[in-house]
Amino acid sequence: CLLLGGQLPAAPAITTQPQNQSVIVSNTASFSVVASGNAPLKYQWYFNTNTPLANATNASFTLPVAQFTDGGGYSVIVTNAYGSATSSIATLTVSAPLTNNAQFNLVGFGQAATGGGVIPETDPAYAKVTNAFQLANAVLAFNKTGGTKVIEIMNDLDLGWNEVGTNVQNLASTPFTEHNLAKLHPRLLATSVTKMDIKYKNGGLTIFSANGATIRHCTFNIKSTHNIIVRNLKFDEMWEWDETSRGGYDGNDWDYIDLANGGDVYDVWIDHCTFTKAYDGIVDFKAGSTNVTLSWCKYTGDDGATNPNSFVWQQINSLESNKNSYAFYGFLRNNGFSTTNIVTIIQGHDKTHLMGSNDQDTNNVRLSATFHHLWMKNCWDRAVPRLRAGNVHDFNIYVDDTDALAAKRFRDAVQLTMSPSSSNALDNTYSFNPPLNGSISTEGGAVLVEKSVYIDCLYPLRNNQTAPSDPTYTGKILGSDVIYQKDSTMVRGNSTDSSSPLGPFQAPIIPFSWNPASGAPGGQLPYSYTPDDPAQLQTIVSNYAGAGILTWGKTNWLKISY
Repeated sequence: CLLLGGQLPAAPAITTQPQNQSVIVSNTASFSVVASGNAPLKYQWYFNTNTPLANATNASFTLPVAQFTDGGGYSVIVTNAYGSATSSIATLTVSAPLTNNAQFNLVGFGQAATGGGVIPETDPAYAKVTNAFQLANAVLAFNKTGGTKVIEIMNDLDLGWNEVGTNVQNLASTPFTEHNLAKLHPRLLATSVTKMDIKYKNGGLTIFSANGATIRHCTFNIKSTHNIIVRNLKFDEMWEWDETSRGGYDGNDWDYIDLANGGDVYDVWIDHCTFTKAYDGIVDFKAGSTNVTLSWCKYTGDDGATNPNSFVWQQINSLESNKNSYAFYGFLRNNGFSTTNIVTIIQGHDKTHLMGSNDQDTNNVRLSATFHHLWMKNCWDRAVPRLRAGNVHDFNIYVDDTDALAAKRFRDAVQLTMSPSSSNALDNTYSFNPPLNGSISTEGGAVLVEKSVYIDCLYPLRNNQTAPSDPTYTGKILGSDVIYQKDSTMVRGNSTDSSSPLGPFQAPIIPFSWNPASGAPGGQLPYSYTPDDPAQLQTIVSNYAGAGILTWGKTNWLKISY
């Protein structure tokens, strides 16, 4: 049809698309488009592409009070008599409300910790450190007399033995010692690893960063002291491939933080820290670790899935250059696993938290800790924690093993292609199989897990990990109002519910009760607390867990309540 002296009727055209929105609950979210074409134009807004929104028939659409359930995709279809046009999808992210800071109060077994207290930056006991030598002197002043009360880490610090320098190494009573020697990782072979002792007998120290600084190549060894606070730090780069114990990771004993490794420790708070993949534990509790709280921490593992130069990739590339020189690594490479396969499978952290380093140690009965608002991604084992005796209270723990389960299933698929002898070696000679265990109670310990989430974790709750037929190795564990999701199945409830998939299933269940000798006099928790709804936990921890998340004045990092 040719229309002389005029124009063809115009169908709608959208020239300005709606933009993504990110709001805090109770704030307004607005979307709008600019469209042209022959009038009249009609508008219909949609939620997640297929749900028309009532009364949303104008060029703009507003949510006056956005709620968690409003998060998702928004689009609009514009029509007239000659056709229609569909906008792109704008994503609305609704963040957890931060109405006040009280949700970050210190609660739990570590509630008596005050650290160094709230002191001004001009106080001689307040140390700002920008390098290893300043940190060594600040910790030394604390270790000798408690002269340092607050240590502020101003920037990232590389603290390997070869990085701290001779001034630190030769400092009289230096708090740094060289840790177990690296064997394989090219970065750690160059830097080496240190252990930094924090050990003043009368305690009272806060170590923090206002900007979420990173500590590399160093274990914080907190021993023979008390009243210690560590906040808003990222711990990184302390892992290497384990040929020595064939994937058992039993050789180097590199933990990011050790408690009571050399003397009793009590009243400790570790808060808003981020932990990448470590060789051994993230935070390990030796016998004599009492009254500890870990809160608002994030466990990320390695980022090799998106970073071709990740710490794990650096190790794998080094091994690959001479792969048949390494029995464990060479076995995998010669039996169907590519380098990418290996990185994908081992990206998650293995041994997260061990409480009680020795079986049947009578001193383990004193162990007590609270873990809350932790965001744990693809952890293999001990996802808060493996307990030997004592008491542990978990609430608002978010464990997401989605990628770890997919990696485990891929590992199993490769195994099916192996010869019988190689398959047997994979199972019985080498440790290359994510167990995907959650919370574990053994040896009479008591673990209460409340209002938490476990996704694709194969064994959310365990009560024995050594000898199921020996009741002395069995612990007490109870899940209360826990969400468990595996593949497409999701349940919410208690571990005592009929046919609950939470477990434990390893040994006969011991009815739950607190151990009075482990900080629960009268069989009751010695503190109050306010947990969040587990249905909102993913949003909450993804917004507020980990180092560098909160933008606060420095004084807030010195407080314990708000």
